[in-house]
Amino acid sequence: MVTKLPRIPFLCVITDESISAVSLAEEALRGGAAMIQLRHKTASGMELFAWAQEIRKLCRKYGALFFVNDRLDIAMACGADGVHLGQEDIPARAARKIAGGKLLIGISATSVDEALKAQEEGADYIGLGHIFPTMSKEKHHPPLGVEALAAAASLLSVPIVAIGGITLENAPVLVAAGATGIAVISAVSRAPSPHEAARDLAKAINPDS
Repeated sequence: MVTKLPRIPFLCVITDESISAVSLAEEALRGGAAMIQLRHKTASGMELFAWAQEIRKLCRKYGALFFVNDRLDIAMACGADGVHLGQEDIPARAARKIAGGKLLIGISATSVDEALKAQEEGADYIGLGHIFPTMSKEKHHPPLGVEALAAAASLLSVPIVAIGGITLENAPVLVAAGATGIAVISAVSRAPSPHEAARDLAKAINPDS
């Protein structure tokens, strides 16, 4: 039986290819991140597996969840809590069959329709975005905006993790619109102090913690 997502609202920090994934994960966890997602599009399987083992240990130490982006095989091999899949990756139903109930499965969605389809196919949560303009990833569609997030939240029964252009200033707005959590890359990875940036974001979306 897999574990559940962190208590809401929560901060997920996605690793950035420009800096050490393991170092960033530790800084983010120290700051209060409740989920780390290992994402690296060009690393070898051997590199990803080595990083995944280290980050999984750190997440256990800090009581956080660990997800691997795209690579279901790496997620299963390292004992991750879950895998996060894009629209062009293996479908959620097939991933669930392979994982045998051992992983949480998140699916990226760039529209309300994609989010609804992902829920129907068995996603445990939806990564919805990009909500605001962002330079962290190349995008082929305009920002969804807070209104689309609110619409998705009114229709979905699974948690929504908002992503894309999230800052300390706009993060609370997303939670108010129905996001269960927020996921960030550059807001933490490219901050002068990733630890402090993660701390401030976690506090902004969960001021009572």
